[in-house]
Amino acid sequence: MRIAVTGSIATDHLMTFPGSFGEQLIAEQLDRVSLSFLVDDLQIRRGGAAANIAFGMGCLGQKPILVGAVGDDFADYRSWLERHGVDCHSVHVSETRHTARFLCTTDEHHNQIASFYTGAMAEAREIELKPVADRVDGLDLVLISPNDPDAMFRHTEECRRRGIPFGADPSQQLARMGGDEIKSLIEGAAYLFTNDYEKALVEQKTGWSDEEVLDRVGVRVTTLGPKGARIDRKGEPSIHVPPAPEQGKVDPTGVGDAFRAGFLSALAWGVSPERCGQVGNLVATHVLEEVGGQEYKLGKQGFLDRFSASYGTEAAAEIAPHLNCHYA
Repeated sequence: MRIAVTGSIATDHLMTFPGSFGEQLIAEQLDRVSLSFLVDDLQIRRGGAAANIAFGMGCLGQKPILVGAVGDDFADYRSWLERHGVDCHSVHVSETRHTARFLCTTDEHHNQIASFYTGAMAEAREIELKPVADRVDGLDLVLISPNDPDAMFRHTEECRRRGIPFGADPSQQLARMGGDEIKSLIEGAAYLFTNDYEKALVEQKTGWSDEEVLDRVGVRVTTLGPKGARIDRKGEPSIHVPPAPEQGKVDPTGVGDAFRAGFLSALAWGVSPERCGQVGNLVATHVLEEVGGQEYKLGKQGFLDRFSASYGTEAAAEIAPHLNCHYA
């Protein structure tokens, strides 16, 4: 499958607060919050939703096509992604803006408060998908992940107009969008990705029930944090995919992106939806065990060993012929 991943490409500034955000909030004064958190740690990492997803797919042996906008400070990042199997030829480079920045503080309970500087990402709305499709001899799927909102709308509409299957992954942008805007991103998607909170937000803002959403998409994939993931299809039994046990929780940043990377890679292999969810869960677990969305390494035997321990030897045997990890 030729899969294009559109969305943000950013540098992550990840900080750790050794307390609880909730203990600093006064219920009677939430309308005028003024807080400063003294953090213990700062990690600067490569990030952005689309880049994280594409990186994970590359680590599993795929050749994802990254589509997004960056600044002229992208050279080292580009080299990193290309070394991990990501096609960066369709990344737009701004002449005036820096690559986007994600600034996130995580407390001891893994709650997060974050800000995002758009930077060059604002120019993603100028990107047309047809030249991308022409360059790679057609696209089988376009994932539309969090990005400049106008870019998300443009890519979605172009996919509909050109008959290219697309996956809707509005994620963080749901907070700023109204119901009609969300509807325009979801209608007709082959896949809809959200976490459980975002699932409820989609239904609240659109006014659509769970069944009405399923009427409008092919497959609805909902990540459930420590409970794993759920996959829903119209007229089919819901599939619950248990999580892959972690070896330690370090930082949740990029976990959802890693799930999507695993799910889409397994989709390209042609395995069942359940296996797609299982691969997604295990890649997500690798990210949870590191600081940053691209700091993990996937080796074939190590991945298969953990997959077998989590989901059984028969499941591992199904994915083994397809697995072509970047690292030995």
